[in-house]
Amino acid sequence: MKMKIKKLATVQMGYSFRTRLEVSDDGGVAVIQMKDLLDTNTVCCDELVRINMDAVKEHHLAQRGDLVFRSRGLVTTAAVLLENPGKAVVAAPLLRIRVTKPDKILPEYLNWYISQRDAQIFLTSRAKGTVQKMISKQAIEELEVALPSLEKQTTIVELAALSAREQTLLHRLADKQEQYISTVLMQFAATDGKKGTTDGHR
Repeated sequence: MKMKIKKLATVQMGYSFRTRLEVSDDGGVAVIQMKDLLDTNTVCCDELVRINMDAVKEHHLAQRGDLVFRSRGLVTTAAVLLENPGKAVVAAPLLRIRVTKPDKILPEYLNWYISQRDAQIFLTSRAKGTVQKMISKQAIEELEVALPSLEKQTTIVELAALSAREQTLLHRLADKQEQYISTVLMQFAATDGKKGTTDGHR
C-alpha cells in the first residue's frame, strides 16, 4: 500500500526571519538551521543558536519526532528530531514535516524513506530552479510512501541504522589504513634517500 505524505503528515514552511538572527545566549527560543542537520539525517540540538522572540505561535514550535527537510540545494533529504528541542523553531528555507497518522507511519521510517532512490527520483523531477534546486511544500505532500506494518517499519529503521554505522566504521578503517600505508611509504622513501646519500659519499 502507498499513501501520499499529505495524508500522513502536515508539511509546514520554516519560520521566515526578515532580518539576520540576533543571537542571544539567554534567548528564550532556539532556532534549527541547515547547519544543525547531520549527515546521519538526524538533528543535532547541542549547538542551536538562541534568540529573543516576542511572539511565537504554538504551531511554529518544533517537537520530538518532527522531520526537518532540506528544501534547497543538491541534498533533498530530511533529518529527524530524536530528542525534544525545547522551545525551538525551524528556520526557512527548511520545511517541517510532522506525522499526523502515527498508527500508519513512524517518523523515523518516513525520514528513511525520503532518502531512498524512488523518493529522490520523484523529488528531483519536481525540483524547480536552475542555479539552486528547490523542492516545494506541494512536491513533498505529493510524494507517495510505501507503508508496510509498523513492525516492519521498525525493523527497516533498525537495519538502516546498523548499516549506516557499519559504513561509518568501514570509512574510519579505510582512512586509518590509508594513513598507515602513507606513513610506511614516507619512511621507506626517507630511508631510501639516506641510503643514496651514504652511497654517494663512498
